[in-house]
Amino acid sequence: MFDSPLSASAYEILGVAPDASDDELRRAFRLQLRRTHPDTGGDAAVFIRVQRAWELVGTPRGREAYDRGHGFAGASEWSGWSAPQRADTRPRAQFHGEAGGALRRSYVEQVRAWADAVVPHPYDPAFVRTVPVELRALLAHALAEEATSRILAELGMGFTVWHDVAAATRESDAVGKIDHVVLGPSGLFGVMSADTGADVRFRSGEILGADAPVSDVIGRIRLLSRTARVRFSAALLVFPDDDLAEPVVPLRSERSMLVAVMRRSVLPTVLRTGIRGTRVIGGNELFDVRTRLQQTVRFA
Repeated sequence: MFDSPLSASAYEILGVAPDASDDELRRAFRLQLRRTHPDTGGDAAVFIRVQRAWELVGTPRGREAYDRGHGFAGASEWSGWSAPQRADTRPRAQFHGEAGGALRRSYVEQVRAWADAVVPHPYDPAFVRTVPVELRALLAHALAEEATSRILAELGMGFTVWHDVAAATRESDAVGKIDHVVLGPSGLFGVMSADTGADVRFRSGEILGADAPVSDVIGRIRLLSRTARVRFSAALLVFPDDDLAEPVVPLRSERSMLVAVMRRSVLPTVLRTGIRGTRVIGGNELFDVRTRLQQTVRFA
């Protein structure tokens, strides 16, 4: 919680300024507890966030560490949301493309245009809080893709992963992308990494407060399916664990393809074991599907 560029800070959750006194902070916490408690008609998810905010800044030592790490105390001791650098020699899934790379480049380019200057530390938390929300959303999506890609890499050598796959039939088309295409013995999956910085709610098979992202994802997957002549087992939308009330939420089925939303932490289990009722891929078909995708996939 609070580690997304779109998330409210602990101070925003409690309704106080970052320089509020300890007494003001304590009074605000008690007030928010009364307002959000489920027994008095409050929202349980918000109530939990209030408690978590207090855990982070409710003691002098905790508040000092939180302020340093999130840019509320002058120079931040946290490196911010810089691109991860990781060396790992363990057997990993075969992967192609660069998760989050296109969005990071777009974020930096647009931040420089917005600031009308070269920004030396575009990922510093204190700076990120000052940029428009649409730019913070770009960074949040990039971070979500990178977090998912780290999980996908641990699936093992039996899996192949393509990141940032362009969903278009011609190079001149611009109809979006599929964040991750995952192929393994359990099936072929289109995976989108998402982060709204808030609790995710649903209605009629769609995510509330967004412009039909589920339908957009299905459209992109169908396009790649036709182009590569492959059949997808499922479309999965992955969110940070704190943003979903349930580990897995099935939304609907589209022409035998399951569409589901899930917490990031359960994604490895779902991909390794498969989903009941969806197609598994084995033997020669697995080789054929991989070959077709290798010949078709272009990167965003």
